[in-house]
Amino acid sequence: MIARLALLALVTGAAGCAPQKKADPIPAVVECDANRVLFLKGKARATVDPSEALRHSGARTLRWIEPGSAVTMDFRVDRLNLHVDKAGIVTDARCG
Repeated sequence: MIARLALLALVTGAAGCAPQKKADPIPAVVECDANRVLFLKGKARATVDPSEALRHSGARTLRWIEPGSAVTMDFRVDRLNLHVDKAGIVTDARCG
């Protein structure tokens, strides 16, 4: 009986040493390039198509930054920040 238990423990322990399935490769990081959307400077926020801004910049997310608004300081390579003035005119485009 003890011999069987020892053999069972050995066999189940060895199963943990079997080759594991390789993890999926890490997806490529999408990086934003604000230089590609500088043509938006001077345009009214209402006329900017967010999907077009994302497509041109390569970003995944868009954040509007208005004067006096609270902004987190976390840096994200896949985020486009469009700064607007009080009149709603785009004044700057940055990534992060």
